Formats: sequence, structure tokens, C-alpha cells
Amino acid sequence: MSGYDLVVFDLDGVVYLIDEPIAGAPEAIGRLRSSGTAVAYATNNASRRAPDVAAALTKMGVPAEPAEVLTSAGAAASLLAEKLPAGAPVLVVGADALRAEVRDAGLTPVETAEESPAAVVQGYGPDVGWRVLAEASLAVRAGALWVATNTDRTLPSPRGPLPGNGSLVAVLRTALDRDPDLVVGKPEPALFTTAASLAKAKRPLVVGDRLDTDIQGAVTAGMDSLLVLTGVSTPADLLAATPDRRPTFVAADLSGLFEPADDLRLPAKPAAGWTLTREGDSATLDGSGDPVAALRLLCVAAWDGESLHAGSDAARDLFRAWSL
Repeated sequence: MSGYDLVVFDLDGVVYLIDEPIAGAPEAIGRLRSSGTAVAYATNNASRRAPDVAAALTKMGVPAEPAEVLTSAGAAASLLAEKLPAGAPVLVVGADALRAEVRDAGLTPVETAEESPAAVVQGYGPDVGWRVLAEASLAVRAGALWVATNTDRTLPSPRGPLPGNGSLVAVLRTALDRDPDLVVGKPEPALFTTAASLAKAKRPLVVGDRLDTDIQGAVTAGMDSLLVLTGVSTPADLLAATPDRRPTFVAADLSGLFEPADDLRLPAKPAAGWTLTREGDSATLDGSGDPVAALRLLCVAAWDGESLHAGSDAARDLFRAWSL
């Protein structure tokens, strides 16, 4: 951490799962704060406002201020306020938090296409159903600007991935046969660049659990990133990652923030207990040891397009666990 002056955390799958803190996360963030490193939280989840997120984090043992939290709901409302005249009607698909952000931005939340909305803003909400999606479809067909807070296909949970806003956006995409006009949240870089600007940070680090949002957003923003394996993206996903979705570092969880950078960096240096033999277009993993160290080592070969093989019992166990 000595090389960074700000850490921007994703929340779902990094700090907590739904409303339960991930083991070790409060302690890791507390240690980071004690060292004097600034922190921020950037979430695509549009179902809570910044003060509510900060209060929930504090209750979990992660002290946070509303000013440290950036949400896709707030960013979407700000964007609409820049594009539309004051008081313009906006059809809101999502939770009450998104509706409140739209209202606070000086716009008028509406519920039906008959109210001639100038825009439709769509974010995650656990109670979003067919009726409001139908109204949104009619409004977009009539010419309303369609803005999505984010397009995460899933949300992490203790029971496994659940449908996210991207799945709900897909309903309208299918009905309308087109994409949203604008997507505000990650992988767009705005949440990260705003966090860095507010903190006056010159060397920020992004921490996330999703390659297609957190890590891609960091790459787009030109920031280093740490992928933790406590949420959505799996080892198999990392091995198949395209260059625009490859993190700077990978760790099992937030304890990686306090490990030597070179031990976590990708492509990896030789890992204790593991050997990787590369011949032609294939690579064989032998030995045993830390699973994440093996994963970092395998990235070297996988990203070069080589086929991966297990040469020891421990390696075969990992391959089975990772569905390779």
C-alpha cells in the first residue's frame, strides 16, 4: 500500500455480500484507515443512497462518511440534470433511492409513459416488475432518453449470483431491440475518476470482484487494480480475461492489500511450491501450495494462449475446483 494514496473499493462481493460483511473486510479497511490512506466506495448498486450506504457500512464495522460513497444512482441523476431542463419528468425504473436522487437533482420522477417523460432511468430494485418495465418500454419508443445506471448481469449473494440490473436492462433491450442510450456506472470510468478527484489522489488503487465492471473500469481510467476472489469473477474468468479486463494484482481477499506488491502482481513471478513447465503451446502446473499463487502463475500461460494441464494431485484438485 506504500505506493498508493487512495483505495477505491467496490462494495458487493468485496466488502459485503448483501448485508453481511465478508470475513476480514472490516479489519482490513480499518487497518488501511489507521495507516492514513484515504478510502472511497464506488458501487453500481442503485438501490441505496450514499448516506444509507455509509450508515450500513458503519453498522458492519466499516466506518464511512457519505462523502466517501459514490453510487451509480447519484451519478445517473447528476447526468440527467445536465442534459434536461429543471423539473423535467423522468420515468424511474428502480428503487426509492434512485427516485430520491432524481428528485434531489431538480427533476420530477414519474411512473407512466402517459406523463410524457423526457428520459427513462433504470437501476436495480428488488421490486421491479413487468408493469414499470412496460411503461419504460412505451416511453423509450415515444422518444425518451434511456439511461441505465449499470449493466451488471448478476449480484453476488451468500446463496450464489442473483439477477442484477443488467438482467433487467436485458428485458427492455429485448423488447426494444436496442441498447440504452447511456450507461453510467462501471465499467465507465466516471465513478473512479470522480473519487480520485475528490480525494486529490495522484496514485489510486481500485479494488473489485468483477472483471467486467470494476477491473475494466480501472483499466479504462488508467488506474491499477486488485481483483479479490470473494465475489462474482472466478479463477476461470481471470484465466480467460481479455487485456482490457486484466487486473494489476489478484488476491484471495482484502488481506492482499498488505502483502508485498510483487507477490500479487500479474504476470506472476515463480510461486513457492509450484512449477509451471511450458512447452510449445501447452503449460503444465506441478507441485502444491497457495491456490492463488498457482492462479497467478497460470495467468502467464493462459494469457499467451497456451493450453493448461495439471501435473500433480494438488494441481488436479485446483483444476476441478475451478472447473478447468
